[in-house]
Amino acid sequence: MLQVSQAQLPFDSAARRRLPVLNPLGTQSDIRYYDAVAKGVLNGPETTGMGFWSINPYVGCAFGCAYCYARYTHRYVTERATASEREAVAEGAEGAEGAERGRLTDLPPWLAFERRIFVKRNAPEVLRATLRAGGGYGASRRGRLTGIWKGETIVIGTATDPYQPAERTWRVTRGVLEVLAAERGLSVVIVTKSALVARDVDVLARLAARSRLTVHVSLITLDRELARRLEPRAPTPEARVRAVERLAAAGIDVGINIMPVLPGITDPPSMLDALVRRVARSGASHVNACALRLRVTARRRYLPFIEAEFPHLAARYRAAYAGGHQMGDRYREGLRRFLRERCREHGIQYGTPEGAGRARDGTARAGRAWSAGDGAVGNDGDAGDGVEDAGRGIDSPLVRACAEQLGLALGP
Repeated sequence: MLQVSQAQLPFDSAARRRLPVLNPLGTQSDIRYYDAVAKGVLNGPETTGMGFWSINPYVGCAFGCAYCYARYTHRYVTERATASEREAVAEGAEGAEGAERGRLTDLPPWLAFERRIFVKRNAPEVLRATLRAGGGYGASRRGRLTGIWKGETIVIGTATDPYQPAERTWRVTRGVLEVLAAERGLSVVIVTKSALVARDVDVLARLAARSRLTVHVSLITLDRELARRLEPRAPTPEARVRAVERLAAAGIDVGINIMPVLPGITDPPSMLDALVRRVARSGASHVNACALRLRVTARRRYLPFIEAEFPHLAARYRAAYAGGHQMGDRYREGLRRFLRERCREHGIQYGTPEGAGRARDGTARAGRAWSAGDGAVGNDGDAGDGVEDAGRGIDSPLVRACAEQLGLALGP
């Protein structure tokens, strides 16, 4: 739970607004939340660089997963805050106001991503106005928004988790969903690792009755202790599985994203097999997966984390990712083949259902578009011959592929 108090923070120096700061409790005590007045919340394909629209109710994410690829997005917020801080200094900001401004820029962007979170409290109102202007339900449709009523997908949670802890207090994501549920004929995807998504089963059911809806719950391991090391502020694996069960029972299309698969940590075949088996029993419709990608900003957080938590892997990680931001073709192809076979064995689809469909105007469907944007497993490369995983009874090309990439055995 978040405790709300007031502080003087003119986030928009031109307007000199006084904005509330949410003071977290317990393990959230090192995180500060700020109000961000959004001018627009629906980002088009020309902005995302992919064949989908995006909505992010928050900027930054308090879950702070060590491997998160979206850390680079906070650089833009920091740059704006720095410019605003210079203006404030010129205008004579001091005392509590000046100190609060300093907290916006006292951390590097990759760390500020999880410690300085901006809440777009007016996002539902802005979205409603945007859809009305573009010809929402009951109005004539026109302009650049026309595509969202022709199958172009809206993805909620591409650069932040829409159900992170602040959502319990501010309910911004729920407000956004209420707006979308009033429309017809949309294609909507939600990506989250939070069990809080099940809270909104009522509005999700209304949305699914009028539009196409898919929920992707991120889950990379069933091992609670391991998950706590990797995702210390995220809900437990058990809570996420229960959320999947509740959504599936309500008739909502829900699947699991095993994203990212962490080489040498969450990729033992027995671990992946157990995860697919449990997900299949939960009522999920599909499984997506991709191996870890490490771009520059994520690397600054993840590699020191590996050195501290998994020191025996540190040198191998640096070597494996020295030439690029992703694992080699052999590893990725081995992972894809292994999970496809496990999904077939346990009776669940590998890949998002919409991915098999053809979108209008050549735009990729919901899960397909999202998966591609987040580094979906490619089809190129040769995984080599199948290798018997001793002691597990699983014919796994993943074992050899991982050994070749990281130079390690996965262990019994």
